[in-house]
Amino acid sequence: MFLTKKSHKIEINYSSNFQRYLRIYRWNPHYQQKPWFNIYPISLKYCGPMILDALFQIKNTQDSSLSFRRSCREGICGSCSMNINGVNSLACLRSLDQESKFITIYPLPHMYVIKDLIVDLTSFYAQYKSIKPWLINNLLPKKEQLQSKKDRLELDGLYECILCACCSASCPSYWWNQNIYLGPAILLQAYRWIADSRDKSTDSRLSFLNHKIRLFRCHTIMNCSKTCPKNLNPGKAIANIKQSILYT
Repeated sequence: MFLTKKSHKIEINYSSNFQRYLRIYRWNPHYQQKPWFNIYPISLKYCGPMILDALFQIKNTQDSSLSFRRSCREGICGSCSMNINGVNSLACLRSLDQESKFITIYPLPHMYVIKDLIVDLTSFYAQYKSIKPWLINNLLPKKEQLQSKKDRLELDGLYECILCACCSASCPSYWWNQNIYLGPAILLQAYRWIADSRDKSTDSRLSFLNHKIRLFRCHTIMNCSKTCPKNLNPGKAIANIKQSILYT
């Protein structure tokens, strides 16, 4: 048996193949105590297929105080990013059936925790704003700006980023320098506009990124590319930015 924070006993049936136990990190700023873990049993017979479904079931039937972000449930919004069994990923894309009997869930690592699995992304979004993530073209074209198929292909693997922050939260360089280093997610987004043939602000974008910490704190550890739930390659985008600066 396991004891939760309120000392409620949970009987565990080890013989059942349809049972999962979610060990979830908990912290509440209104409680004068350190973070703790609660363990919740989930029956696969009465739960949806994904870890996000299990979190919904826990919140609806076992513990309404559990807090986490969620929105689309389709791997599009990036809201339900968290650390699941040691890997940063989206709860809506992780299958309960493919996980071990015991599933440990943390908030994204090295982020300020607001409550339970919810982290503060204020700085993350401020960094995103700093790269000017919109098309800059002072020529003011009078008609729609068309791209060739070749130019459009340059954006594949970049525009799909959903800003879930899984890659940035997996990067040691970002852990220790997130007040200055932009991190893999933001740098991938920055390269998305650098690579866009319609954008006319490439030089100023590269000038902003050409900084010993803002860009070059990346040490090519490649945790970012390994953990991305959309199978993107932020490490390659960062390398392309460095190469663009070199040949500018």
